Amino acid sequence: MENVPSFNQTIQQSIIDHWDMDALTDYKGATLQFHDVARKIEKLHILFENCGVEKGDKIALCGRNSSQWAVAFLATLTYGAVAVPILHEFMADQIHNIVNHSDAKLLFVGDHVATQIDPVQMPHLEGIINNPDYSLMVSRTDKLTYAREHLNELYGKKYPKFFRKEHVKYYIEKDGEELAMINYTSGTTGFSKGVMVPYRALWSNYDFAEHVLGEIIGTGDRIISILPMAHMYGMAFEFIFEFLHGCHVYYLNRIPSPAIIAQAFAEIKPKIIIAVPLVIEKIIRKKVFPKIQNNRMRLLLSMPVISKKVRQMICAEVVKAFGGELYEVIIGGAAFNQEVESFLKKIEFPYTVGYGATECAPIICYRDWHTFAQGSCGQAAYHMEVKINSQDPAHVPGEILARGLNVMLGYYKNEEATKETLDDEGWYHTGDLGTMDYDGNVYINGRSKNMLLGPNGQNIYPEEIEDKLNSMTMVVESVVVQRDTKLVGLVYPDYDEAKNMNFNENDIKNIMEQNRQQLNEQLPAYEKITEIEIRTEEFAKTPKRSIKRFLYT
Repeated sequence: MENVPSFNQTIQQSIIDHWDMDALTDYKGATLQFHDVARKIEKLHILFENCGVEKGDKIALCGRNSSQWAVAFLATLTYGAVAVPILHEFMADQIHNIVNHSDAKLLFVGDHVATQIDPVQMPHLEGIINNPDYSLMVSRTDKLTYAREHLNELYGKKYPKFFRKEHVKYYIEKDGEELAMINYTSGTTGFSKGVMVPYRALWSNYDFAEHVLGEIIGTGDRIISILPMAHMYGMAFEFIFEFLHGCHVYYLNRIPSPAIIAQAFAEIKPKIIIAVPLVIEKIIRKKVFPKIQNNRMRLLLSMPVISKKVRQMICAEVVKAFGGELYEVIIGGAAFNQEVESFLKKIEFPYTVGYGATECAPIICYRDWHTFAQGSCGQAAYHMEVKINSQDPAHVPGEILARGLNVMLGYYKNEEATKETLDDEGWYHTGDLGTMDYDGNVYINGRSKNMLLGPNGQNIYPEEIEDKLNSMTMVVESVVVQRDTKLVGLVYPDYDEAKNMNFNENDIKNIMEQNRQQLNEQLPAYEKITEIEIRTEEFAKTPKRSIKRFLYT
């Protein structure tokens, strides 16, 4: 691997360069400027030093997005410790397992997580620190208790006058291969694996974002952090890039309901929006489609002379729904519904779809919205190369392989899984199936591990059937499963709409049967759905809103 600049040095320089600018805001709460972040980092460094944390020790963080979470993360890296971000929506036993498996010495927790976990189940922790004020929830050493009780005194002794820019001197990693963090996958297929992310991968993802967005987004521009920071997608592109670029990050530290997100867009007016498909699809289906799916609008859109102007007006309304000042919406994390994507493309809305994985911290493919090919997930990202493991990559799906600076070191304490995923030439085997056109655009067909076999050995990608089913009347989400040799569609209907229309259970059943018949008209014989099962509850999901498919298959 090539030598890369120091990531911690980049954090240090950003703090110095943007000293008096706004850095992190808890939405409807307090704002930290870059110098406030620096002082809080320094206090945590003093705490770490005095309680016996050594370079390379693991420090776990588990809580909702907040400025204090961000500070604890930055303090961990710039001290030379290894960060272990844990999704706050994991169950308590998953949190215990990750803390224990990672050999974490300290754990930072948010309010909600503090009430869920059982310290007894994490016997090797030396302490649990409350994220909001860095008070001690649990201390198992006298050193930690003393350090926290005397923290202000220790800080005052070290800096008797003022803490200034010249005092910002951080641990500089030895090289890009050094371990920076262990990020546990969201586990759609079962128990999580600890992805070992080196400093080079954090730097190269930041440098990629600078390369494609650096001249578009200015210092001081606003961004809303919606995705969990403990997930690489949210961390890399709603926090790290913006903080290092001098942007102002707002944290939606409450549960980001559609109403709160819409209000935040209107007030903050973000320059870019990073989102998973579900967020965009809900906004489009609830806020936009009802306004345009009427006879008058259909008539206007069918008139060649004025349809372009009507589409421009619709696009302006959609942009307004996202705050009105955005450059683009970047969508990733799961498959994007084709009906919604076709609509956005038709009105020339500035969206693009990227592709990544925790194992690449996370970016693999991207393309700016101006040159993005509909239906694809972009082209190989800056610092990365991508190939399809197929004799005819343009026409025959094969596994998507990725190589470059972003690729992980391997899985923590799991050499077997590492060997299965990283080959001798440095290619990361994604487990995703796709094709690549002659321009280098990558198209995903589905997860190879999700692929089903038809009665005569045909390859069936359930995601492709689900995409069609999700566009049908009153379907919110679906999972296609195989029972014996038959395909069954599990569907969660739009119960809000059913209530508005006074539909009863029978009505919903009839609608779903009609959907099944219409769907089967679009599918080859071996992909036809024999039955639709109606669910009364949403499917269980990971924090990045991927359905936990393994629970239903």
